[in-house]
Amino acid sequence: MSRVANNPIPVPSGVEVQFQGQLVNVTGGKGTLEFLVHDEVEVSQQDGALQVAARNRNPKARALSGTTRAVLSNIVTGVSTGWQKRLIIQGVGYRAQAQGRTLNLQLGFSHPVEYTLPEGIEVQTPTQTEVVVSGANKQQVGQVAAEIRAFRPPEPYKGKGVRYSDERVRRKEAKKK
Repeated sequence: MSRVANNPIPVPSGVEVQFQGQLVNVTGGKGTLEFLVHDEVEVSQQDGALQVAARNRNPKARALSGTTRAVLSNIVTGVSTGWQKRLIIQGVGYRAQAQGRTLNLQLGFSHPVEYTLPEGIEVQTPTQTEVVVSGANKQQVGQVAAEIRAFRPPEPYKGKGVRYSDERVRRKEAKKK
């Protein structure tokens, strides 16, 4: 059985945690995030750390306490340092350019792809073939990166498309006569 919930979540300086019933508000340099804790889980702050515990010993409460601990840890990390995903664009003529709240992509279609960024997400393009998605909410950063990748996922024959920087694309050999 997992014991993830037993580990305390250290709260760095500059991060403030407030409790309003079952709602936990976490404020830091990168923004404010809130999380509604399930009724079977209890969250408390002791000695500069958050402690998560199940209210009773049933398996559902223990599982929820581990999940709650992981989500709160991601929230604390997000508001203090933030999250980011790197995407690499590969292909002749494929490129990206960030303009304000819009990401313009040339991905080999007959038209340019314009992706409007949701609130709380920032995108930078250090080079034409590199996109860095960043924000405080880990789930939202991953979702935006997945949506950008979905426009042109990497194909296995030439490797063209949008991929994560740490992704390995399995290459296939071309058909032989």
